[in-house]
Amino acid sequence: MNTSVSIAGITLKNPVMTASGTFGSGIEYSEFVDLNKLGAVVTKGVSLTPWSGNPTPRVAETYGGMLNAIGLQNPGIDTFIERDLAFLSKYDTRIIVNVCGKTTGEYVEVVERLADTNADLLEINVSCPNVKEGAIAFGQDPKALGNITKEIKKKAKQPVIMKLSPNVTDIALMAKVCEDAGADAVSMINTITGMKIDVRRRRFVLANKTGGLSGPAIKPVAVRMVYQAASAVKIPIIGMGGIASAEDALEFIMAGATAVAVGAANFTDPYTTEKVIDGIGQYMTDNKVSDINELIGCVE
Repeated sequence: MNTSVSIAGITLKNPVMTASGTFGSGIEYSEFVDLNKLGAVVTKGVSLTPWSGNPTPRVAETYGGMLNAIGLQNPGIDTFIERDLAFLSKYDTRIIVNVCGKTTGEYVEVVERLADTNADLLEINVSCPNVKEGAIAFGQDPKALGNITKEIKKKAKQPVIMKLSPNVTDIALMAKVCEDAGADAVSMINTITGMKIDVRRRRFVLANKTGGLSGPAIKPVAVRMVYQAASAVKIPIIGMGGIASAEDALEFIMAGATAVAVGAANFTDPYTTEKVIDGIGQYMTDNKVSDINELIGCVE
């Protein structure tokens, strides 16, 4: 039984990875999860310099999910390379580094710093606000998305995955923009912008007012977007958004995703990734599927 998949020439032993921002760099989770079993570990977003993130409170539970406005708090690329990448290099799993920045130049500098490291792939978080364009996220403007993809591809030594925002009118168009600009793959979806109000205190629950909604509530939207993007592009898609079981993961794969990422479910059950991997294997055995690739985009 073959569970391996390929993304831009990089082979993953299975299609299950972690979603950025929900697993750190695996350091804490390694007490629960055998990182060697994962197809890949996707790190928390890393920027050129340390970011302190947004003011608290930054997380709120919602029906069927959670809101977060962490603000991509991270220690910066120097500490990340010295601590996080050094830790992950001890494991037999692919390493995907999530990159963030406030300007195209910042993204490119981080990508250049990662060129000679053991990172296997780069995932570019284009949901960051573009400070030079009125703080509109790079991923919400097709022109800005195409431009940043081209600039990163000029400098990147590793394959580039563009992480798409769902907060757009046409996700298929955005995926095509990335493909045309040279992206090796796309991942989707990032969180959906949401809000929660405390009616007793008559105040916003999050200090940032809005946050990113993740968890089971967004899964049907994410599956639909993966299917639309898969119909528009030929490059691989990494699907995510509310995956908590093997059945969830298989929905994304059948919709056209080559691989999947488990996010918010890691907070409620740190063993979720391993359970999803085992469940996919069991499904393949029960349904006499010899190769996971037979299932990718199998629905019409």
